[in-house]
Amino acid sequence: MVEPAHSTHSRRSGKFWVGLVLLPVALAVLIALGTWQVKRLYWKEDLLAAIEQRSHAEPADVGAIEAAIAAGEPIDYRAARATGRFLNDSERHFFATFEGQSGFYVYTPLELEGGRLLFVNRGFVPYDRKEPSTRPQGQLEGTQTITGLARAKLEQKPSFMVPENDEAGNIFYWKDLDRMAASAGLPEEKVLPFFLDADATPVEGGLPRGGVTNISLPNSHLQYAITWYGLALALVGVALFGWLKRKS
Repeated sequence: MVEPAHSTHSRRSGKFWVGLVLLPVALAVLIALGTWQVKRLYWKEDLLAAIEQRSHAEPADVGAIEAAIAAGEPIDYRAARATGRFLNDSERHFFATFEGQSGFYVYTPLELEGGRLLFVNRGFVPYDRKEPSTRPQGQLEGTQTITGLARAKLEQKPSFMVPENDEAGNIFYWKDLDRMAASAGLPEEKVLPFFLDADATPVEGGLPRGGVTNISLPNSHLQYAITWYGLALALVGVALFGWLKRKS
């Protein structure tokens, strides 16, 4: 059965008007997404500039980092320095890869003057060098001054994809400072609420290998903005083509 011409025309006309109503909505959404990415781009550029400045500033002492935390200021990647004595028998191990090799970052409490404790990420050791007995030369004794970058304490697991920490096996998959301290038998009230990532100053025996902090943050917001604005422009082009075709 052949559909009447007026019915086909009515249906096409209906689609045209529906499209005409939806067009500005879709266009507004695409432009809003592009504008949001531009704002994110400016935010990310400011963040990267601030991190660059903090990481190359004169190293701050522990007191200055604590004051910044109390004031609500960011401390991540702030150049910092601490002096104390390593509690080598309390080191914790964070599973990591470094330069394509699997292994661990060694987090060792540094006992400061007055008895407070600061967990220091001393750096990377290969998987088969996890146990301190395999790298005795790197177990520094006596008073040490460590320079590096302050890192903020994580309040929760970064993602549900991250495995639970294996405290019994001393393998941490996320940097839970509270559990690191508790599993090492350290008094919670004495542990400072941030980490210090040691710089690349070599240690005797070569392990742990410091300077492992990666401060390369992805910044793809410009590409995303171009994508959304491009889609908006393409939508206008398609709509214009449809309108001209209807006129003809």
